[in-house]
Amino acid sequence: MAARNNSTTSSVGAQQRDRKRSVAEEPVTSVLSGGDVPVPRDGETWDADEEVLAALGYKPEFKREFTLWTTFCVSFAVLGLLPSFASTLYYGMGYAGTAGMTWGWLVAMIGIQSVAASMAELCSSMPTSGGLYYAAAVLAGPRWGPLASWLTGWSNWFGQVTGAPSVNYGTAAMILAAASIQNPDYVPNDYQTFLLTIFIMIIHACMASFPTRWIAKVNSAGSTFNMIALVIVIIIIPAACDRTAHGLSKFNPSSAVWGDIYEGTSYPAGVSVLMSFISVIWTMSGYDSPFHLAEECSNANIASPRAIFMTSATGGIFGWFLQLVVAYTVVDIDTVLGSDLGQPFAAYLVDVLPKPVVLAVLSLTIIAGFAMGQGCMIAASRVTFAYARDDCLPFSFLLKKVNTRTRTPVNAVWFNSLVGCLVLLLIFGGSIAIGAIFSIGALAAFVAFTIPIFIRVFFVGNNFRPGPWNLGRFSIPIGVVASAFVALMVPILCLPSVTGSDLDASGMNWTAVVYGGPMILVMIWWVVSARKWFKGPKVNVQHMMLGNEGAVIEGKEAGSGSEDGEAVVVDGKGKAT
Repeated sequence: MAARNNSTTSSVGAQQRDRKRSVAEEPVTSVLSGGDVPVPRDGETWDADEEVLAALGYKPEFKREFTLWTTFCVSFAVLGLLPSFASTLYYGMGYAGTAGMTWGWLVAMIGIQSVAASMAELCSSMPTSGGLYYAAAVLAGPRWGPLASWLTGWSNWFGQVTGAPSVNYGTAAMILAAASIQNPDYVPNDYQTFLLTIFIMIIHACMASFPTRWIAKVNSAGSTFNMIALVIVIIIIPAACDRTAHGLSKFNPSSAVWGDIYEGTSYPAGVSVLMSFISVIWTMSGYDSPFHLAEECSNANIASPRAIFMTSATGGIFGWFLQLVVAYTVVDIDTVLGSDLGQPFAAYLVDVLPKPVVLAVLSLTIIAGFAMGQGCMIAASRVTFAYARDDCLPFSFLLKKVNTRTRTPVNAVWFNSLVGCLVLLLIFGGSIAIGAIFSIGALAAFVAFTIPIFIRVFFVGNNFRPGPWNLGRFSIPIGVVASAFVALMVPILCLPSVTGSDLDASGMNWTAVVYGGPMILVMIWWVVSARKWFKGPKVNVQHMMLGNEGAVIEGKEAGSGSEDGEAVVVDGKGKAT
């Protein structure tokens, strides 16, 4: 009887192997072993996208209603060039002046585009909602994978969860600045800014709880408006510029725009330019969104990496045009930075444009900022869901639930909103304190972006199995540039703008504390407890195990191919390493 049962089981396994391809035949780098064969439950069928996801160890849970265009729209909305530029003008212009905005932007984009290209290559090979966190676990291997995944995941989450609050804070500040322009007797206070930002957060949380199809349409419209508004602003500012009212020429001379470095910090000019990169990095940190939406995108291992690369490239080009427009038309940097309006971009517009045009440009920027905050909320909720699915976060049992009606991670949306509202209490700590959320978003995001890229370049090498979208022989050199750029910028982003006796609590750069403090707690948690139970991404799809073709395994741990549930890297020939 036992022999007969074994024979029947082997026959079932053989039939399943004939029906489904093994992991080694899929264009993925997976936590599963190369010979494992994911199998659907009874009554289920998988399309090509779902087979790729199953080869990565996950069962399909979302509707794939995003396309290349709608995924790009969410990503471009998160990038939000116009509102991002407006929100971070204080750093871009205030640290190095127009030189940092012109050639400084170009230098920064070399590093940023390298990071985006390397990330897109990882996305093509591992198109999951976990994204960078999953990639770090697989690429670092059995010994270091859990720790690399833990650090990447938490750093990325810190960047994601502060995205919507920082964007919405900037939007609220612009709304109140517009009110001040309309009524000069009105001066907004911190309490009003806080309440307005919270109100915007609640609206976005409601919108992010919609079904995927609705979210795609809303973000497509928002992103389209964002692009149109950006082009309008780039055209309207030089066309309506009224610098002659100040007794100046129509535009600043090129020698001043490209050559004069504003002394906005206590450091040498070169360091000041590097410090101004915070504006570029924070503005250009939204292109990872297609990675986190990969499980909701059709043809994900091609469409998602394309969306990543397109977002960064398009944002870099149009962002530079916007920088040039402002650099050539700004009247006085000191006036812009010290205005009572509390919003440098609004102060700049008041200096160079007639009042009706100022209000029109601010209105376009505010609407674009609203769309950007919505995109940030969506991307962050997918990251939270992915990490909760692997029990990485507190209350994971609630956060990993997908709403049965909307088929979206509603619990994750509202959890992120609550955390974001608590972060916004920094408003009452002053401009330096709330400004830390911008540095955190830039620093946390790029640390998470680069950990798996660094591992892939310096430790995995040719054992990485690229997906259909890849960089070919340029993969390693581009990855080296990306890693070097972030290694340079991490300490730069933590520098205060003043030094010596001028440095006090009000001038301190709190990024190292606000980001470093939680990361230290995360590391303590790892040492004390998490290293004992956290093993990286958890497989939740049934699969036939390598070397035991007759047995269908109900996946629970990462890397079913090894006895202790550790991750396995599959090389280009489908061999486990």
